[in-house]
Amino acid sequence: MCPIRIKVPAYEWYGDDPVELQFPDGWTIHEQRMAGHDARPLTQAEIAEKLQRPVGSPTLRELARGRRRCAIIFDDMTRPTKTWQMLPAVLDELRRGGLAADRISFVMASGAHGARMLQDFRKKLGDEVPERFLVFNHNPYENLVEVGETSYGTPVRVNREVMSCDLKVAVGALMPHFGYGFGGGAKMLLPGVAGIDTIWHNHDLGGGVGPGRVEENQRRLDAEEAARMAGLDFVVNALINADRDVADLVCGDVVEAHREGVKLGRRHYATPTVEDADVSIGNGYPMANEGYKAYHIAVESVREGGDLVFLLYTPEGCRVHYYNGRFGADYGGRGWRPDVYIRRPWRMGRVIAVSPHLMKADEAYYGEGSLWVKSWTEALRLLEDAHGPEARVALYPCAAMQISERNAAEL
Repeated sequence: MCPIRIKVPAYEWYGDDPVELQFPDGWTIHEQRMAGHDARPLTQAEIAEKLQRPVGSPTLRELARGRRRCAIIFDDMTRPTKTWQMLPAVLDELRRGGLAADRISFVMASGAHGARMLQDFRKKLGDEVPERFLVFNHNPYENLVEVGETSYGTPVRVNREVMSCDLKVAVGALMPHFGYGFGGGAKMLLPGVAGIDTIWHNHDLGGGVGPGRVEENQRRLDAEEAARMAGLDFVVNALINADRDVADLVCGDVVEAHREGVKLGRRHYATPTVEDADVSIGNGYPMANEGYKAYHIAVESVREGGDLVFLLYTPEGCRVHYYNGRFGADYGGRGWRPDVYIRRPWRMGRVIAVSPHLMKADEAYYGEGSLWVKSWTEALRLLEDAHGPEARVALYPCAAMQISERNAAEL
């Protein structure tokens, strides 16, 4: 009998080299892919054509006419977006609207995440953009402009470079998000280019949170109100396939286009789930530096007392987060707590994290008592000892952006 071998995508931003997982031949493996796993990437012509059909807004070209300066807000390295695939069409629209390169700047929507460097800007934007345009990190602690206060009581303070521009465009990915329902849209402004006090108040809002939940989500609604106040003019929301390519795109008004994108996203990322699995595996790809996001679909499959496994293939470890990150043995940012993402009591018996690049401080993100190993070989040894020659396995290859069909249907 031959062992079962399945390759999973891995190492986003670092070669996108897949990793092969080997299983005993007596095990039953259910590889659960999202509907858009193999979706065909859009061509440059198709991206340009979609920019001509905005939702709830004039075209970007029309918006650019008569404007002095444009800020392009783009998502950071915790998002898998190949922004460079969309930029030729976006920049062409701005050029046709009368905005030359020296009147356009880029600001990374890192929110409370740590800053990035040239090599990251090149990966995200392409080699030429940092050479031709001003590209900046966002600083959530200074160089902020007071905009006002939302009806939720959030003080809105926004990046000065963004607010100095009279045309504001956001380009990013629309994927399920446990705090805002889906990413993209107004989230590119809050928390994307907002101040730490703004982020803190917004993150403290409850109600309606969970992957896919948008309409009654107070964080999302608060962010949309802030984006309106700050004057976010146009959003470009991409849906991503398993290769991180732009597979669909919705653009236009910060709220209306986002809602249209959410409709598509609930189908695109929807995944059939397996119940009562002895082992449920959530691959952190394509956001392994926030790989705990794999939890939300993987936990739906693991049986009582079973094993939940995270695959975390990135040399970065977990991203820096000034709001809920850990900065000492028993303290962190304003939103930090030991169980910030995965809280006890667990349904599963164990949480096993597989990461070739271990960092002890990251263990807190995956639950107190999680077990860390450096290779799949080590993890498999532990799993075989617990489950023997026969086991039922659920494998989610892009778990960090997958949402269960059941949850998608209920929304």
